[in-house]
Amino acid sequence: MSHSLTKKKISFKNSTTRLLIKRLLVNYARPYVGRLCMGLVAMIIVAATSVSSAKLIEPIINDVFVAKNADMILPLTLGICFVFLLKGLATYAESVTMTYVGQRIIADLQNHLFNHLIEADLSFYHATSSGEIVSRFINDVTKLHTAVTGTLTNIGKDSLMLIGFTAFMFYQDWFMASISFFVVPIAILPVVKIGKKMRKASSNIQKETATFTILLTQAFQGIRLVKSYCMEQYERLKIHETVEVICQKNLKATRIRAASHPLMESLGGFAIAAVVIYGGHAVVRGQQDPGTFFSFITALLMMYEPLKRLANLNANLQDQLASASRVFEFLDLKPQIINSVQAKDCNIKKGHILFNNVNFSYNEASQILDSLSLEIPAGKTVALVGTSGAGKSTIMNLIPRFYDVTQGNITIDGIDVRNMTLSFLRHNIALVSQEVILFDDTVRKNIEFGCPGASEEEIVQAAQAAAAHDFIMELPQGYNTQVGEHGVRLSGGQRQRLSIARAILKNAPILLLDEPTSALDADSEQKVKQALKILMHKRTTLIIAHRLATVMNADIIYVIEKGKVIASGKHHDLIAKNTRYAQLCKAQFTEPRH
Repeated sequence: MSHSLTKKKISFKNSTTRLLIKRLLVNYARPYVGRLCMGLVAMIIVAATSVSSAKLIEPIINDVFVAKNADMILPLTLGICFVFLLKGLATYAESVTMTYVGQRIIADLQNHLFNHLIEADLSFYHATSSGEIVSRFINDVTKLHTAVTGTLTNIGKDSLMLIGFTAFMFYQDWFMASISFFVVPIAILPVVKIGKKMRKASSNIQKETATFTILLTQAFQGIRLVKSYCMEQYERLKIHETVEVICQKNLKATRIRAASHPLMESLGGFAIAAVVIYGGHAVVRGQQDPGTFFSFITALLMMYEPLKRLANLNANLQDQLASASRVFEFLDLKPQIINSVQAKDCNIKKGHILFNNVNFSYNEASQILDSLSLEIPAGKTVALVGTSGAGKSTIMNLIPRFYDVTQGNITIDGIDVRNMTLSFLRHNIALVSQEVILFDDTVRKNIEFGCPGASEEEIVQAAQAAAAHDFIMELPQGYNTQVGEHGVRLSGGQRQRLSIARAILKNAPILLLDEPTSALDADSEQKVKQALKILMHKRTTLIIAHRLATVMNADIIYVIEKGKVIASGKHHDLIAKNTRYAQLCKAQFTEPRH
């Protein structure tokens, strides 16, 4: 069975610029149409005032400098002040409005992305590193933020200014305007090619940045191992090599992006020179007044900047839309572990679990469970033993539907787990594993995670039952002590007891214990065992343990080998039968002690 979220490669050919922009705006900009309209009005005012400032050059030249009309100085001065004041206010309104819309779109996108990934199957997280996920959340979304708040806004504003200046120039002198625009077709093809190259280069940069994030995460999370093996230099070299690769790819992208500058500058110079030649002769011959000519030149020069920005925006937009492809790649992944149409909240009264001829494989090439059948009676303690890779953890993962069976079914109190809603099923299961997960928060919040909104009294009672209250009270701030990332400020035994307290507070009828004491010293193991005894009382409990001494008192022990049950019974029965279990016990209990 392939993992439930299959990563689909998005090709540049299929993910066109138009479709990506449409998806980004239609899906996320719709709630802000009102503000977008306000921003559009502000942009139109900015464009109109920019054109007006060019138009004002005409009366200044003709009436003041040529006709020497002093009466025109004051009204023209007031007109200039009014135009630029209005332009400043409109620019402020446009900037604030469009930035607000951009920030809200990105916030909604991040929330949507997190909401989507938090529902993803476990197989997705097994196939995708946390560094890759974080990179898309931070690096790619940051690029998208620039696209929405800057690039797309500038496209709108500069396009309006370009339209305004073009209309004004054709109004002033259609022939000079035609001369000015003869260079535009020449620039289109190179600009499009540069944009395509930029899209590919940016995608490569984002992939390398994701690799960099992964390497950093691994180095810092495994810092103890790095230091113990004196591998600091090895890690330095890995990071330095990756940084250098990113640097070189960024330099390449910069060269691609900058390739449009000499082209646009040269074409712009040719256009202006052609206008000066034609217009200059027209003024000298008296065919055109100086005011019209200088007003036209002013408009051409003012239009040149938004035109250059639009030429560069294509490269920038392709850079940013490469990140959009990576974000939407995650949003397009569909979970397979979902509620079926007939799923409902069923009443788990006893917690009687049955595996009926269950087959399971992570992929078609590897069969993990083979027609496995076993029973976990309600309120009893059942243990799974066997060598590593026998399928024990897989059995445990199938009960809360972290994965679905390939064939057969699993029932709880006679109801197929696939006919229960996921939230209801998992609310009735508590998990305590060898790898304790604690959040970088207070002791109280980590325990309360088992039952959000629990009272202080309930939290303390759970901690007392887990033999954790005493050591908690010895911490600097008691229940308000920050445990650090992954609970680094606590010992292994303390972390495990907090995990047990969390499970006690959840008060679920079904308990899954995945080797909860295998990594503890003798003293910590004894304290955790006492806490587990309280937790397991009157609960349906499934235990996986490498230390067979921890499961000797189980009501039923299943010996698992190659995905099948090869023996079952109580400890003394299995020993007497001289089964594989007896061999495992003999090998373990006769190991030399140092």
